[in-house]
Amino acid sequence: MLKMKFTGITCLLAFIVINAATLAVTAADESQRQIGYGRGGRMQGGSVSERSKEPIQPIPMSFDWNSAKIELGKKLFFEPRLSKSGWITCNSCHNLSTGGADNLPTSIGHKWMLGPINSPTVLNAKFNLAQFWDGRAKDLKEQAKGPIANPMEMASNHELAVNVLQSIPAYMQWFKEVYGEGNITIDNVADAIAAFEETLTTPNSRFDAWLNGYDDKISEPEKQGYDLFKDKGCIICHNGFGIGGNSFQKFGVAKPYEKDTQTLGRYNVTKDEKDKYVFKVPLLRNIELTAPYFHDASTWSLREAVNTMSEYQLGVILPDAEKDKIVAFLKTLTGDQPSIIFPTLPPSNENTPKPNRN
Repeated sequence: MLKMKFTGITCLLAFIVINAATLAVTAADESQRQIGYGRGGRMQGGSVSERSKEPIQPIPMSFDWNSAKIELGKKLFFEPRLSKSGWITCNSCHNLSTGGADNLPTSIGHKWMLGPINSPTVLNAKFNLAQFWDGRAKDLKEQAKGPIANPMEMASNHELAVNVLQSIPAYMQWFKEVYGEGNITIDNVADAIAAFEETLTTPNSRFDAWLNGYDDKISEPEKQGYDLFKDKGCIICHNGFGIGGNSFQKFGVAKPYEKDTQTLGRYNVTKDEKDKYVFKVPLLRNIELTAPYFHDASTWSLREAVNTMSEYQLGVILPDAEKDKIVAFLKTLTGDQPSIIFPTLPPSNENTPKPNRN
């Protein structure tokens, strides 16, 4: 009997030791795969592959967001009453049905005014080091305030936008639930919009699958296009999660860019001569969806965009066959588009400031 008890206790202790060791290894592995990025959400990377050290990395999967704040931000993203006319929304220029951009040379604003520069995509914008082509907004929250008060865009002002929202009881309740405050502020409006925009990532592109070890997800010409993308030097500026967006670069490094000499880029922020014609490097995720290309929308052709980059940035003229392979690679960067259920917005009432088209 004693021998049986001793054997049972020994087995139990062995099981506990093995189980503890297994949990420790699992926890260590989990800590390596969980990536913190953004404001309050965690991200989990894909499986580790031999390509984990490539200069481009797969978009991590997001989870554990503040769902109430995101839902409020989504309503505000589609809220036309934030504009003076009661017609323009964030989605007007950053259409989630068309790659997070409006597919126009410049966006159409209040009273049909045309903006001065091509609208960049909102998809994966969280991976930008700053927002706008000239980087004048440090993050998505700061960026969200700009269009509301811009006379060429939504043409309202922050006080009026807040007054509109505060006149609607449903918004008052939602803001109180999320922020615990009785009054709505423009900071909280921008914070909620930014929280929603941070969820607008596009994981699971075919190229991401290849990075995670699935060799059959891209063809040999597409793989050759990626090799050319690295060998020719494109990768110097277009790398990381967003495949761009993490640096400022002069447009016209190898050859002065004569197509647009009026848009001064980063110079408008810094007033430093060396920053003339310097712009934030655009993201290349979903690039096939976001024509026309460049800050001046000078081409609708992805192939021509590759040609422009090679000529003005790298100082080389690529053979047609090489351009075709790079374009083929770029088309593998289209990921899962955000699946958005269009929100139902609360009604205005007699206290809500009326739209003004003047």
